[in-house]
Amino acid sequence: MTVNRPDALNALTFTLIREIGAAVDHVSATDARALVVTGAGDKAFCAGADIKELLGRSLLAQRQGTELGQGVFAKLDRMRIPSVALINGFAFGGGLELALACTFRLAYPQAKLGLPEIKLGLIPGYGGTQRLSRLIGESRALELILTGRTVSAAEALQLGLVNRVLENPSLDTAVAFAREFCGFSLLALQFAREAVQRGAATTLEQGLRIEADLSTLAFQTADAAEGMNAFAQKRKPVFKDI
Repeated sequence: MTVNRPDALNALTFTLIREIGAAVDHVSATDARALVVTGAGDKAFCAGADIKELLGRSLLAQRQGTELGQGVFAKLDRMRIPSVALINGFAFGGGLELALACTFRLAYPQAKLGLPEIKLGLIPGYGGTQRLSRLIGESRALELILTGRTVSAAEALQLGLVNRVLENPSLDTAVAFAREFCGFSLLALQFAREAVQRGAATTLEQGLRIEADLSTLAFQTADAAEGMNAFAQKRKPVFKDI
């Protein structure tokens, strides 16, 4: 999925956000096993919201716009298949929030990331205050949000904001990364992601219960039987997502 407004650094309009939601729905209805999200051109992944659209809006319209962005990015976050943000340039504001909604983030060496909303008298509204703190911790998230500063790809890697900085960045590299996991059972991938995400929002004790429940469910799948039998028979498993 390519955010395609290179003339505007792939800035997000409300129409574009709806199109992202429709694209996620389309991919979810296919047999795809992973989704790579990137931006058109060589300057920006997504430079954030189109500020011109935000001017002069009523309180109700602003709330509805925020809920639209949150809803679409939550849909991406909850996809059955994992997603990979290929950050090929600027990822600011809503653009970084789009990347945060993906399962993984890969960055070009020249990528720049940040949540600069505070400089406009605003705060992130498409999930940034919530997902960033869960990803890199409250203190580091507050530093980035309250200063609005930009971080390099190298610093983003150090913070845990991105998974990898690519030495040979390209769409093919992102696809190769996705192939590291997309051959496994989609059910097991889904259970593992759910255990981590649900557990992060609760206590360790409750998280362990969630893990036990989902681990037990995983054992009941045909893919689990196939995986264990294949291991015992010293062959490669053939998963069917059942």
